[in-house]
Amino acid sequence: VQLVESGGGSVQAGGSLRLSCTASAYIYNHGCMGWFRQVPPKQREGVATIYMAGGSTSYADSVKGRFTISQDNAKNTVYLQMDSLKPEDTAMYYCAADDRPWVCRGGFDGYQYWGQGTQVTVS
Repeated sequence: VQLVESGGGSVQAGGSLRLSCTASAYIYNHGCMGWFRQVPPKQREGVATIYMAGGSTSYADSVKGRFTISQDNAKNTVYLQMDSLKPEDTAMYYCAADDRPWVCRGGFDGYQYWGQGTQVTVS
């Protein structure tokens, strides 16, 4: 399973960025995808997930109302639109995917496939 991320960068507080994650066709059609972030030495935390079949989404409380996860079936791509960015959103953002139903229905735990990460810096 290959996950290719793009879209990170630097932005001022209050600004917006959109992250993209393109997945191989199998995982895109059979599983779920999500965005996570990490600021070492803190643990990686879940940001948003989407179940590809049906499009159900979930969000961390810290990003609700500001971030939106969405899918483009024609491009096998999931997006994370990040608005009203805050300095505390600064982190390395990772795309993740899984094809196991208990993972896809279980929130942020257990994802087995990961992208390389893209840095988001908010100043």
